[in-house]
Amino acid sequence: MLKSYFNKKLVEAGCDEAGRGCLAGPVFAAAVILPLDFKNKILDDSKKLNDATRYLLRPIIEKEAISFAVAQVSNIEIDEINILNASFLAMHRAVDKLNTKPQQLLIDGNRFKPYKNIPHHCIIKGDGKYMSIAAASILAKTYRDDFMKEAAKKYKQYGWETNMGYPTIKHRNAIHENGTTPLHRLTFQLLPSQLELEF
Repeated sequence: MLKSYFNKKLVEAGCDEAGRGCLAGPVFAAAVILPLDFKNKILDDSKKLNDATRYLLRPIIEKEAISFAVAQVSNIEIDEINILNASFLAMHRAVDKLNTKPQQLLIDGNRFKPYKNIPHHCIIKGDGKYMSIAAASILAKTYRDDFMKEAAKKYKQYGWETNMGYPTIKHRNAIHENGTTPLHRLTFQLLPSQLELEF
């Protein structure tokens, strides 16, 4: 069972992102404030859950959360400020949208850019340790997957409905054969170095 809180006396928002390693599409982030008595036996790091379980948990999280928000940073912004800063910005935007102001942020990972005057704690593999971060990981992942599945209808060659923009062989072969789309991150290594791609 994941932990319910880091500090019981503070209103905590768990934050996580999805899509950092993708070649295409935005990076998404979510912020979630859960009640102290929230319990769910199957809630876990989104990467440990299958697709059906993530989508089963999403409406439960959204219904039970004191407040939740999802935000994104586009591939164009990623190319401008780099993926690490874009991940921080996506989390900042998610916190901006919360209806309840948190007193502390729990961040999945080992780095974060401070948000205003709210203290934060970086927790390595936090999405497998704290409920609020796990909940954020599920929202970020499912909302991003929805975005990429919709984009796949327009850009059918790249297999985004299954690879979600990650660097699979099929995705890279499609880039080699068809070039890039407006959703590709042009500062990323889209193809192995031995192949040349004209933008």
